Amino acid sequence: MHRYGWQKSSFSGEGDACIHLAATSLGEIHLHESDSPDAILTTTPGRLRPLMAHIRSGFLARPRAAVEAAA
Repeated sequence: MHRYGWQKSSFSGEGDACIHLAATSLGEIHLHESDSPDAILTTTPGRLRPLMAHIRSGFLARPRAAVEAAA
């Protein structure tokens, strides 16, 4: 695993399926899943914010047909 200051996301529940995040001094945020620690997604707070808003709203959990019907 890379030497970042990883912390477990508060959205992760109990068990092994966890998302970890690490912030860098360059303003980047790194994310990875506990079961795939070498696959790291790098983003910025500005790009992560809309994704987190969608997750919190439940939008991403809706079936595709419900999303298309709402459009």
